[in-house]
Amino acid sequence: MKEIIAIIGGGIAGMEAAAQLLKFGHAPIIIEKGERLGGHVARWNRLFPDLTPAGELIERLTEACKEASIFLNTEVSLVNRLRDGYNIVLSNGITISTKYILMTTGFKMFEASKKEEYGYGIYNNVVTNSDLENWFNGNRDERIDSSSMKTIGFVHCVGSRDEKAGNGQCSKVCCITAIKQAIELKEMYPDAQIYCFYMDLRLFGKKFEDFYTKAQRDHGIHFIRGRVSEVSENIDGKLIVKAEDTLLGKPLKVTLDLLVLMSGMTCNPDSSRLASMISLPTDSDRFLKSEDNITHITSSPKKGVFYAGACTGPKTVPETLAEARSAALDIHFKIQES
Repeated sequence: MKEIIAIIGGGIAGMEAAAQLLKFGHAPIIIEKGERLGGHVARWNRLFPDLTPAGELIERLTEACKEASIFLNTEVSLVNRLRDGYNIVLSNGITISTKYILMTTGFKMFEASKKEEYGYGIYNNVVTNSDLENWFNGNRDERIDSSSMKTIGFVHCVGSRDEKAGNGQCSKVCCITAIKQAIELKEMYPDAQIYCFYMDLRLFGKKFEDFYTKAQRDHGIHFIRGRVSEVSENIDGKLIVKAEDTLLGKPLKVTLDLLVLMSGMTCNPDSSRLASMISLPTDSDRFLKSEDNITHITSSPKKGVFYAGACTGPKTVPETLAEARSAALDIHFKIQES
């Protein structure tokens, strides 16, 4: 039986789910507020731990879901609960009637300017991980002076594991992203000294530890355990970073040409807005709350509403794609049962 499934969010989770639902013979509709599909991953340059070009994944997913109905530059204005389904009113005036909604609304990057002590938006040579990926993709950034890249620093856990910032959770991918970006910069500037300031290195994924070992052994990247306490600027426009090396038990001061802040994942305000329309619960971290965190991760407490990807919390790319496939299968089984 062919069913219409509304997929809210056109990132990699929404694209992969649409591709799978098409294989099952259904009619997925992707609703994406941006001007293109792919979400955050479409703005990334290469993916860890194999340094695979992100564009290759986006191209594959684009091809796989091209038969789906796709609305770009479109937001959900209203969701009405019906007796046996939902009416979804879009910002373009179209209304979709469906029994099944798949939320793939993803996450929002933490706003690094909220951590004033790191100088984002204050000093010229401070950027975020997202800014750096944009620069890797060939886009100009006046804050990054490619002629002066002798000393570079990375600050982990910016807006993550930080109660003062309102997010006590780990963003899961910041450590490995910092290592990836540090290696990329070292390949571009072999003589540069690169420092990673971290609280704890959380490298749980396949080949992540190998990647970390490679960063130290093959590229000479320095890992400093300890929080950065202050960032300032000297008369020459260089950044002065003060931190404490907690392994050596002594303070540290480094002069940098560039500082990269590893902004973490926070809940997408769009998720919260949509959740309020159909009374979906949110968790203590403000991400959408699954039916449970073990066996029903892609299910919501509401009939006909499913989740995939980072709308329920920080996820890696493989986890996001796996959840998208699982959610598509769950929806297909529900359709078969009805």
